[in-house]
Amino acid sequence: MKLTDEQVLNRIKLGDESALDYLYKQHYKMMLRMVLRNNGSEQEALDIFQDALIVFWQKAMDEKFTLTSKISTYLFSICKNLWRKELDRKKKFEESDKEESEHNQFENQEMVKIIHECINELGDSCKQILNYHYFDGLSMDQIAKKMGLANSDTAKTKRYKCKKRLDDLIRSRYQASDFLD
Repeated sequence: MKLTDEQVLNRIKLGDESALDYLYKQHYKMMLRMVLRNNGSEQEALDIFQDALIVFWQKAMDEKFTLTSKISTYLFSICKNLWRKELDRKKKFEESDKEESEHNQFENQEMVKIIHECINELGDSCKQILNYHYFDGLSMDQIAKKMGLANSDTAKTKRYKCKKRLDDLIRSRYQASDFLD
């Protein structure tokens, strides 16, 4: 059954929620197309339309409310405004996320720089063993052979001492807050 805009408004003013079902059936597809054409999803369209129906319901319940256009036009403008706000919110979130990513990248570069400065202060054999282990992924046996050490246990001990010296160097010059948020 087709209702006039006036009949729908009267039902809403009486608190008849079936008017919302009627509006949904009559106008959802138009709102869905608008959101989908503007980079939205079906779920976002549903959320926006439900919010628009709530806004329309609240406005229509106000005794001072006068509808100066068709309900479809009025609902469309509510949806359009809500969708614009959502797009603005998403854009701000993406920009904020991008800025945070750039900030983290800068902090990571600073940490790498600090670590490299400290590694350069270690002796050549310490630099070598740490590079072989952490960057080249060599086993302790391979490191022992490459560096002419007695065995893998000697390589482990040397690596442990070099790592401890590196940690101590970093800690002596920089506060934990330089590395942690």
